[in-house]
Amino acid sequence: MNKLFYLVLLVAIYSCTSTKSTIKNVDNSAVKPKITNKAFVITETAKDRKYGYEPDYPINIGLILEPQEEIYIGYFFNGLEGPNGEIIQYKKIDTCCPFPTAHNTMGAGTLVLYEVTFNGSNQKEILYFNIYEKGQIMCPKGFTIKKDL
Repeated sequence: MNKLFYLVLLVAIYSCTSTKSTIKNVDNSAVKPKITNKAFVITETAKDRKYGYEPDYPINIGLILEPQEEIYIGYFFNGLEGPNGEIIQYKKIDTCCPFPTAHNTMGAGTLVLYEVTFNGSNQKEILYFNIYEKGQIMCPKGFTIKKDL
């Protein structure tokens, strides 16, 4: 019975993880932005509307350890404002989209989804984050870069 359990578990893990990553914006030469007042100093806005909004184009915060996720995601959001300078709130809502990575001992990673709201607005956005791969950290379309850090 024990062997059957492990066989089923192995098949389930293998079937849930693709053998080829679909993430298209990994950049191993990317450098994390400078941190000032617990915020990333973001200098560029993404030209592609997909950046952060689609699982194939997540915001690649990595390489960080899972316990650091909340801190680094906080640095990212602390460097942004809403489209008209609104204060933003964010909360983690889910994980999804397993993909292969050499930067996790299990050989696979998942994306983290955050829901973002803007003060004084009913607008909500969902952004995808990847803590296992590096990429250029930019301001997604629909947000603005905070100027007063």
